[in-house]
Amino acid sequence: MKKLVMAAVGGTLASVVATTQFVGPLLAQENNRPSSVYEQLDLFGDIFERIRQQYVEEVDESDLIEAAINGMLTSLDPHSSYLPPDDAEDMRVQTRGEFGGLGIEVSQEDGFVKVVSPIDGTPADEAGIEAGDFITHVDGESVLGLTLTDAVDLMRGPVGSEIIITVVREGEEEPFDVSIIRDTIKLTAVRTRTEGDSVVLRVTTFNDQTYPNLAEGIAEQIEALGGIENVNGFVLDLRNNPGGLLTQAIRVSDAFLEKGEIVSTRGRDPADGDRYNATPGDLASGKPVVVLINGGSASASEIVAGALQDHRRAVVVGTKSFGKGSVQTVMPLRGDGAMRLTTARYYTPSGRSIQSLGVSPDIVVEQPRRRDEEEDEDETNIFNRSEADLRGSLDNDSLTEDEIRQIEADREKAEAAAALRDEDYQLAYAIDILKGLSALGPNAD
Repeated sequence: MKKLVMAAVGGTLASVVATTQFVGPLLAQENNRPSSVYEQLDLFGDIFERIRQQYVEEVDESDLIEAAINGMLTSLDPHSSYLPPDDAEDMRVQTRGEFGGLGIEVSQEDGFVKVVSPIDGTPADEAGIEAGDFITHVDGESVLGLTLTDAVDLMRGPVGSEIIITVVREGEEEPFDVSIIRDTIKLTAVRTRTEGDSVVLRVTTFNDQTYPNLAEGIAEQIEALGGIENVNGFVLDLRNNPGGLLTQAIRVSDAFLEKGEIVSTRGRDPADGDRYNATPGDLASGKPVVVLINGGSASASEIVAGALQDHRRAVVVGTKSFGKGSVQTVMPLRGDGAMRLTTARYYTPSGRSIQSLGVSPDIVVEQPRRRDEEEDEDETNIFNRSEADLRGSLDNDSLTEDEIRQIEADREKAEAAAALRDEDYQLAYAIDILKGLSALGPNAD
């Protein structure tokens, strides 16, 4: 069966997985005497048999084995895990772009569940869950001390049912409860739109749909603007994108590169390393690109941001990314289960590893919290009036009607850009960069 190479953050989506695999961590060896693997396996067998026969309650033997498997894999790193048949099928469905749950990518930190990123348009996103939030309780039950698998299991439930999660958020003095209605999560991998003369490409995940959606969206928006000559640039928005398929990260990077290395992977054996290079063809036709990232941008997102940054093909804007620089290979197992095992580290074209460090943006731009509506109303006062608002003011007689209409159209664009700053400051900043680069002309360095 075919292996599936993942470049996604190590936690799990809060509808899926994080289980276990094969014989557990080996016990301390008697009198520090070196023991062979076979002796240690015999020790495991002895302990398994004593538990089965002498534990105070009857235990399920298959549960014991899975727990041992879980211990072995989770002792390696946060991203290796065993997927029982149901979870393995859930993961395969996810890569096709539809699954049930809350719509958050999670990991584990300090015993609590940490939100890596909410997924656009999902129940968690609409409920206001943010990257970096800590989930401490699910329906009043503490997740402290639970494995990530068990914590995710608590968050599962029928579509349409309510779940109350308790959240601790930086900047908030007290934990607070959030009500979420579970739903079927249908991922739209790429959403495209125009902002003025700029094309915005919002990539939410890297699944089988990502590159086809991206290529189709770019073509549609270029046509909507009347041709590539009317496009001043592209914003590739990777904020809160937790990753996904390595193959899709490579194709998305290749979409903006004509040549050169995109990413390399290195495993335990140097001979197993791979290098992936760009092929001729730039869907953006050489137009400027700005990549948006934040702390919820992980793994495959970081591969794309790092590749375009190293090749100086894009200006990276936002805040430091998550910092997951490892690749997991999903290996089918007997009985329809699967094992997700960390098999390599990946490196950007310049040879840097992102592991634990993340991608540092070229321009750091924090996303300010939204102002209250009352504050906005306070700013609307007499000092916002202009000469044209005064009774009896003189007309401008030096401009033609066409020139006046052009000025008014330009003003409307500027006002729309100002409104976007209130809605999404980081995106507005990225579009301002494209405007500046466009004003410099194609020959500017």
